[in-house]
This record gives sequence, structure tokens and C-alpha cells, in this order.
Amino acid sequence: MKTFKVPTRDEVSPANQSIFDKLKQKLGKVPNSYAFMASSENGLATYLTLSNAESSLTIKEKEVINLIVSGINDCHYCTSAHTVIGKLNGFTDEQILEIRRGSISFDHKLDALAQFVKEVTNKKGYASQESIDNFFAVGYTNESLVDTLMIISERTFSNYLNAIVKVPIDFPVAPEI
Repeated sequence: MKTFKVPTRDEVSPANQSIFDKLKQKLGKVPNSYAFMASSENGLATYLTLSNAESSLTIKEKEVINLIVSGINDCHYCTSAHTVIGKLNGFTDEQILEIRRGSISFDHKLDALAQFVKEVTNKKGYASQESIDNFFAVGYTNESLVDTLMIISERTFSNYLNAIVKVPIDFPVAPEI
């Protein structure tokens, strides 16, 4: 059976070592998921470019997407990481649990986003006309649609990678719901 090891700084390319140094300076550590992406000469840099790209969505909207997609894809690593990030960006513990359950009572616009993201993720890119209409009715635009799908794609990639590799969780483990 193939087992995977998260590479250390010394085991990655010089370009990835430089990224490790920047991540450690910014975050205080190199998250295990990022470290494994450095197994690829270009994987980590490409992922970080997508992850840090400008977006029409707020950080809270991004975290709703990250938490919904990670929950549907059963990614405990990303759910744990984005629980921490969600708290850092103003969500309470109770709000994060509500988001993870997929129904948001504290914000109508975020709930429409969550419903849309749930459908797109569960139906592999498809959503009902009602979900699409609700997404636009609360003020999202074509730009928001593109940005939402980009984040779903980014999160799905990391969820799949973590599932296959079984990356050790190096964040406080998110509570079960």
C-alpha cells in the first residue's frame, strides 16, 4: 500500500523552499497540506496563486464556500483549517457550525450563497434554477458567479488531495456535527 510523507523544507526544490520560508514568516508554519503540494515543482505556487487571487467575494463569503465544500467532500483537514480561518475573520463558533450544517439563519445573503454552493458541489457543477435565481436575487453578479466557482474548484482540489494523501491535520480539529 502506498503511503505518503509530508516533505520537509530540505526535501523540496529551492523554489518551494523559498515559498516555505514566506509561509513560515506569514503564518508561523507551513501547513501540511501546502507542504505536500510542494511535492510538485509548480503545484504549491500555482495553488497559492489561485488561492490568493483577487475576488469580488468578501473573506466571509469565501469562508462560507470553503466550509460548505469541505464538509460535502468530507475533508476534515480543510474543515479544521477553515474553522480556524473563519474565526479569525469574524465568525463565531456557533455561526461556523451553522455554516457547516449548510443553512445560515444569521445572514440571508450568505444563506443563498451556501444553498447555491451546496447544489453545485453535490451535483458536480449543476444547480437548480431556483438556487441560481436566489443567488442573483440577493445581489450576486456574473462576476460573483465566476469567483464562486473558482473557489469551489480550488477547495475541491485541496479536498481531493487531502483525501488521497491523508495529510495529517495540523490545526485544532473541528468538532463533529
